[in-house]
Amino acid sequence: MTAVFIGSEAVSSRKVTRHELQRWYRPVYPGVYAPRRHNLSLRDRTIGAWLWSGRRAVISGIAASALHGAQWIDDDVAIELAWSNTRPPRGLVVRDEVLADDEVTRVVGLPVTTLARTAYDLGRHLPRGQAVARLDALMRATPFSTEDVFLLAKRYAGARGVRRLRAVLPLIDAGAASPKETWLRLLLIDAGFPLPSTQIPVQRDWRLIAMLDMGWEKYQVAAEYDGDQHRTDRRRYAHDQRRLRTLAQLGWLIIRVIAEDRSDEVIARVRNALLARGWRP
Repeated sequence: MTAVFIGSEAVSSRKVTRHELQRWYRPVYPGVYAPRRHNLSLRDRTIGAWLWSGRRAVISGIAASALHGAQWIDDDVAIELAWSNTRPPRGLVVRDEVLADDEVTRVVGLPVTTLARTAYDLGRHLPRGQAVARLDALMRATPFSTEDVFLLAKRYAGARGVRRLRAVLPLIDAGAASPKETWLRLLLIDAGFPLPSTQIPVQRDWRLIAMLDMGWEKYQVAAEYDGDQHRTDRRRYAHDQRRLRTLAQLGWLIIRVIAEDRSDEVIARVRNALLARGWRP
């Protein structure tokens, strides 16, 4: 039996008895069960949500982006469905929205919004920063055409959130290797700095020395977000220190950003570095 299943179907097919269903399994959504000791993954919950709909809904939003390969999505994120039942149980978000035939595909046997429609929904329904981070992750995993998304915005010109979508689409960058990198890039853009490039290769003697998160090659200034792994992994820390020394020898100024840094402090450090290298606002 699969990890999640419709209880009544399992009983009628005699895969479990009603007693076994109550004793060894737990409800995930109304009528949908999983083994009590099974840790539900995002995919398990997504399949369960689809089963709850009677196999009629289309998976959309963040859950759809995960099925398309996007990373940095927690297992407990709300599962979004396109369906007519707008009174879902806890953990599900259901939207009764129009879906054309060319906006639905199948991934691992499940009906899912296409890449373009998934991006269209993410850009409309999420706040700006979250939307760009989710769209960056989707573009990094499975590149899609923003022109196709703009066409959907034109198709549904009066839909809620289309103006927000049009604003975030030009900000998508597949070079973001984490949501925090997206946050940092947006911080720099909003501060009025030149548009930073992402994943900048730095070479010495034809050998790749580093791939910088983001920055400005013209001024040899880069900004990088350091996650916890840079602090807790001693081998990673030693590698980073050697890498920074080499970059300094090559003339690069690296602004390292951590979670505890205040936004205004980050902006000031980047501004001072760019000004020192000849940038003029």
